[in-house]
Amino acid sequence: MQYIRTILEQQPMVALFLTIAIGYLVGKINIKGLSLGAGAVLFVALAIGWFTPKSVPAAMIGTFGLALFLCAVGIQYGKEFFRGLASSEGRKANLLALGGVLFSGAVSLAFVGGRVKLGQALGIFAGSGTSTSSLQAAIQALGNDDPAVGYSVAYPFGVFGPILLLYLVFMILKPRFATAGAGQEILEISIRNPEAIGKSIGEVTKTLPAGVQITAVRDDHHNEPASPETILREDDVVLAVSADKQMLEQAREHLGELAPGRIANDRRDLDYLRVFASAPSVIGKPLNALALPGGIQYSVMSVRRGDSDLLGQPNLVLEYGDRIALLAGRANFPAVRRFFGDSIKGTSEFSYISIGLGMALGFLVGAIKIPVPGFGKIAIGLAGVLVVALVLGKLRRTGGISWTIPLSANLVLRNLGLTLFLAQVGMASGPKFVATVAQTGFLFLGLERHRLDRFSASGAAHRTVRVQAAIRPGGRHRCRRYRESGNPGFLKQTSADRST
Repeated sequence: MQYIRTILEQQPMVALFLTIAIGYLVGKINIKGLSLGAGAVLFVALAIGWFTPKSVPAAMIGTFGLALFLCAVGIQYGKEFFRGLASSEGRKANLLALGGVLFSGAVSLAFVGGRVKLGQALGIFAGSGTSTSSLQAAIQALGNDDPAVGYSVAYPFGVFGPILLLYLVFMILKPRFATAGAGQEILEISIRNPEAIGKSIGEVTKTLPAGVQITAVRDDHHNEPASPETILREDDVVLAVSADKQMLEQAREHLGELAPGRIANDRRDLDYLRVFASAPSVIGKPLNALALPGGIQYSVMSVRRGDSDLLGQPNLVLEYGDRIALLAGRANFPAVRRFFGDSIKGTSEFSYISIGLGMALGFLVGAIKIPVPGFGKIAIGLAGVLVVALVLGKLRRTGGISWTIPLSANLVLRNLGLTLFLAQVGMASGPKFVATVAQTGFLFLGLERHRLDRFSASGAAHRTVRVQAAIRPGGRHRCRRYRESGNPGFLKQTSADRST
């Protein structure tokens, strides 16, 4: 054992990455649907930090990891964060979350005294909400690792407690949720309704159910991409697209009768093509702002982003890695591919210029000291990175710089940043954690169980206030919620990653 300890102390980077590897192995252990995920890295790091105290890597590694995590989260969810603040439902949710956070913090501070230090109580607060950003803020404010001790004790309760409570609620109340269909449905409709004849597609679309879009028209035995200015005549056939079959049936009742195969079976003028969005010139722009050179006509049916199929609405903003399903003439396929880029590398590409500028600006904002009457001057520290990232995520694009990151690359950055932070903080806190638990025994566990029993609802609200999205990199997908991509055209039920 001494030999292993000596190697790890002489090679801190070996200790760091060994901690990450073992942590993820432990995080994959599944007991009846429950697992720690990336959070297991913290507990392994505590053990290795206690075993080899001199192997702790530099604190800058943890700071860099958390900054990377906050930047990726902010950019991904910036637009929906501000949309939530602007809507009435969003304001109600944020007020509830704010109340829950304040109440939860007050309960944590109520335990201060005796053998419980202020830093440990703040760590319990951060751990019960599984908030790594709160942990970092507490460590910076106090200048010691006491919060990491409380965090590591409370973290399992913060992970498993809400899951168990939700399981009981679902078992007792048995709520039912409408499930979203996979992919997009199409329907060919012959125009027979006099109210639609003689009107443009743009006018007719406004009368159709929300979520239904006309992408192609067959007129005089020829298929052509749908245009808002196209005038519909009797017996014209339109190709309607939607994720909901019932909405398509409503559109059919409004427009006319079914005409299966009239458009799909004739590929002379229009054919189906999928391309990757990888050209910088199309990223960060809405579909209605993209015109192919030479006046080439095309029509977007849907956009595949991550595991979701999005309707090709005119205001949908493209991101790196989007896979676009469109209709165009076969002779124009090469030009369409060149225009959009059509490279699979787009699923992982992003601008290091935007990442560098965003994080640099975030650190500068975090360093600004704001005078507060009665408290002196305060600085938000690493939270500045999150604030700037949220703003950039809302902007999506500034001039020639695209701030967006493909979902696959974003998840990698999040996981990497969070893992580095948990590993470094855990290894630095290992000796103190063991010493504190040895002195207090089961005191912390009793406090946290008492706090969880009384205030689990406020713990759930604690997670809601953070960027209004549940994102736990590396965790299991256990719940479903509505998530917006930050584009007006994207509102789809997806599997939400649990947040840390």
